[in-house]
Parts: sequence; structure tokens; C-alpha cells
Amino acid sequence: MCNKRQRGLTLIELVMFIVIVGVALAGVLLVMNRVTAHSADPLIRKQSLAIAESLLEEIELMPFTYCDPDDPAAASATSAAGCTTAEAVGPETGETRYSTTTPFDNVNDYHGFAMSGGIVDITNTPVIGLESYQASVTVAPANFADITQARGDALRITITVTGPDNIPVVLEGYRTRYSPNAVP
Repeated sequence: MCNKRQRGLTLIELVMFIVIVGVALAGVLLVMNRVTAHSADPLIRKQSLAIAESLLEEIELMPFTYCDPDDPAAASATSAAGCTTAEAVGPETGETRYSTTTPFDNVNDYHGFAMSGGIVDITNTPVIGLESYQASVTVAPANFADITQARGDALRITITVTGPDNIPVVLEGYRTRYSPNAVP
């Protein structure tokens, strides 16, 4: 009796090995392809978030007074009734973000503001590389425990920035009337 052990692979085993390794490799390459294709998305999202943060900070640093800051009673009014020109939602006639003579001068002025043809700085100069981004602003009364919506002592600021991937990034902030007579 001859007791020889068989060595090597049969053709069927070899073909099965190639098929299994090929399917596994295809799956790994498909995952790598998707990861690589979407690797630029974090950059677009981060840029959108940076634009939204910058615009939100600009708005939150504006005065939030009862009167329009150009009103002579702005520094002494304790309610909108004491104003000659009460501050309204939206900019006053002639005010724009980019004007050197009549710029936005209150948080409420930014309501409805939008940049649709790319992002521009405060001097209305386009920012290179941000031509395909859009931004819009909504300012609305907010209601906190003791700061009632009826008094209008708090505002919710919503910034929406859409990048070239058409995925909106929404950032919200709040501005309270903690110093209503602080006119710059």
C-alpha cells in the first residue's frame, strides 16, 4: 500500500479562490472609491460653516436698541414708545450692508439679507473662491422664560449658507436686549 499525500490545489479550488478574492477586492475598492469621492465634502461643509459663523458674529455684534440708532432718543428711550423712529424688522430705507453713509446699524436690519451671487465682504468685494456659495439671514422674535416675545427683548438669528454641493448649513444664534440704550 502506497500512502502518498496529495499536494497542491485543484483547478476548481483555484478558481473559487480567485472569485472570492475578486469579490472581496471589488468591495474594498468600492468603499475606497466612495470615500475618495466624498472627501471634498468636509471642506465645503467647513467653508459653509465658517461663512455662517462670520456672518452670525457680525450680526450679533450690532446694537439691539428700541430706537433706530440714528434716532435722537436712542440713548434714552426705555421702550419703543419713547422713539421718534422705532426700530423695525428689516433695514430702513436706503440702508444696506455695504453702504459707507447708511450701513446696517441694528440687528433687525439684517432680516431678509441675502448673498446669492457668491460671498462678498463688508466692502461689497467678492471673496475669491466663494463664488458658488450663497447665504441668507432671518431675524425673528424669540421667547425665553422671562424675556417675552411680546416685549421683543430677544431675537433668533438664522443664517443659511449653501455651498456648491447644494447642501444647506444652518446656524442659529440669539441676541438679547441686555443694553437697550447702548448706541455706538
